[in-house]
Amino acid sequence: MSSYKTILSTTSLSIGYPAKRENHVIAENLNLNLVEGQLISLVGANGIGKSTLLRTLTGIQKPLKGAVLLREKNITDFQALELAQNLSLVLTEKLPPSNLTVFELIALGRQPYTNWLGNLSAEDYEKINQAIELTHIKHLVTKKHHEISDGQLQIVLIARALAQDTPLIILDEPTTHLDLLHKVSVFKLLKKLSLQTGKCILFSTHDIDLAIQLSDEMIVMTEENLVQDQPCNLITKGIFNTLFKDDSITFDGEKGKFIIN
Repeated sequence: MSSYKTILSTTSLSIGYPAKRENHVIAENLNLNLVEGQLISLVGANGIGKSTLLRTLTGIQKPLKGAVLLREKNITDFQALELAQNLSLVLTEKLPPSNLTVFELIALGRQPYTNWLGNLSAEDYEKINQAIELTHIKHLVTKKHHEISDGQLQIVLIARALAQDTPLIILDEPTTHLDLLHKVSVFKLLKKLSLQTGKCILFSTHDIDLAIQLSDEMIVMTEENLVQDQPCNLITKGIFNTLFKDDSITFDGEKGKFIIN
């Protein structure tokens, strides 16, 4: 891994919520290392703290202790515009009503670079068109964003993050509400983009079986600890056996997937 360049790292990070008497700690002493050109998935049971971790890694929420370093600079030291030029975020929230076309929605990814009038430069158009090419959505660009399917919209939002042209893209549950075919296509697209663009892509997901097959590395959150490693090593260490506290779900290490008993 030393040949890869670190994009984001954490040192002795504690995440949770500050309280008057005592902080509510969700996880502590987290030491993560996210490197360029890697597709990294974040998995864990519901309510384990995945969203809190993502909010802390993206600077939305302050750490209780420790630090998040983005390109070796503490994320709390970034101005909003500078942060938007280094980190793009794709959330699962519904878009507000508007008549934006798909092209205009992708073009919003260039906001951190445009002048105060919002005029697009030749470079902006180049980045937008590159994002459209990489995600194979040229046939959608003239459609209104509310006229396309959920699966197509998810890929458009990924294209918007690509147009933003940051070394790190973080996605919160990008395959929620998608059928299996669209889940697989989004996963494969993210894998392809990390390889082709050299960007680091981190995403949270409940689709653990798919994540095991396609991720370069996984971050697994349990009540006891947080582990980052390659899927094959996590299987060997028996990490997935500790994910769910329920005898009706077990992990088959040989098959590399969960089995319902």
